[in-house]
Amino acid sequence: MTEPPNELVLDTGPLSNLAKAGWLGVLRAVAGDSTVVVPDVVESELRNGVQAYPFLQSVLDAEWILRRRLESPAEIAAYARFAARMVVGGRNIGETGVLAYASVHGVTAVIDDRVARKVAVEERVELRGTLGLLCEGIRSGLLTVALVSELADHLLENEYHLPFKSGGFEEWAAKNDMA
Repeated sequence: MTEPPNELVLDTGPLSNLAKAGWLGVLRAVAGDSTVVVPDVVESELRNGVQAYPFLQSVLDAEWILRRRLESPAEIAAYARFAARMVVGGRNIGETGVLAYASVHGVTAVIDDRVARKVAVEERVELRGTLGLLCEGIRSGLLTVALVSELADHLLENEYHLPFKSGGFEEWAAKNDMA
């Protein structure tokens, strides 16, 4: 039996917010030997946002982030299935692509959107959130609680939704057995 691919397929939200806060390199570090992938719909969202949000160019320029076109019949069918559940008025397109790719290829979806996370659980798609990846980095000894706390505060300063207020990462992580 062959090992499943070691890939993380990322949504626009984690990528853009880490880039905006200046912490995109931490993602590369915590990904370790996993291949970081974005489906074409996420790449399109990033490209469409570059003019208004120039920091997105750093995501597009990152050679360690691979682009994958959703084109096989299985990928297209999965995209249609997830889109029927999630896409509303042009929203959740990136999340839909991430879940389609992850479900077809048996890899881990990295999304923070509540609706997409709920659908991923219901569809049994392997899932991680940004905080989950960062906490894995702490448990492996790659990151420290202090560093992730600072990173989380920077995300909050940029209005990223996290389950705690500024300065609250350490308490949250301890309460949820995350670090």
